[in-house]
Amino acid sequence: MTYAFDFSGFGLYAGMLVRGAAVTLGLTAVSTVLGGLVGIGGASIAVAGPKWARWVVASYVELIRNTPFIVQLFFVFFGLPSLGIHIDEVEAAILAMTVNLGAYAIEIVRAGIDSIPRGQVQAAQALGLQGRQVFRFVVLPQAIANVFPALLSQVLIVMLGSAVVSQISVPDLTYAANFIQSRNFRSFESYVIITITYLVLSIVLRQLLNRFGRGLFAGRAARGSNHGNGNAPRNWRDRLMWRGARTLPTER
Repeated sequence: MTYAFDFSGFGLYAGMLVRGAAVTLGLTAVSTVLGGLVGIGGASIAVAGPKWARWVVASYVELIRNTPFIVQLFFVFFGLPSLGIHIDEVEAAILAMTVNLGAYAIEIVRAGIDSIPRGQVQAAQALGLQGRQVFRFVVLPQAIANVFPALLSQVLIVMLGSAVVSQISVPDLTYAANFIQSRNFRSFESYVIITITYLVLSIVLRQLLNRFGRGLFAGRAARGSNHGNGNAPRNWRDRLMWRGARTLPTER
């Protein structure tokens, strides 16, 4: 059996494909910003928060990392209305993507914080910085610089995973392909087109974010990371003193 490829009729749907790609990128952009904030806040709590808050963060991370994204999406879109919380499909997609990305970002940022040598904190304290200032101006920028490639990879994973939001009628790229193939019955060609589109989006987005990261974190990772340093902190909850005038214990 032979198959005759026919892409001739897809020009009629070019606008729909472009709008679908724009929706995919928009969802990714919003969820990246919100998920990044969740990641930073959650990682801060995980390394220096009270015990009950650390338990909440750990439970959230384990719940999200061990359940399928599509189940999380369905829970948000179909489950929350049962509790009286009504949101539309785009808001549900953003919330689900943010919650998913935030859980992974917490672990990534926490690993970055743990990679900062203890001497960096002591040097900042010697200059008169208080606990919160040490974290904000010394620890956090270097931690994010160290793990930026991992965060970038997770953002791309979330963007590709967003293809399932078409299941709740979000007009993204996959929704456009489903609509087109239901009209022209050229399923193979439709999914070839969006496969190539997702590939191009991923490559371009990776290049842009890599360039952005190099400019934003130029030199920070080199100064902040010292993976062979035996003085790297073991427990930031004991060493990163945000909330008082306590100082770190001296190195032995």
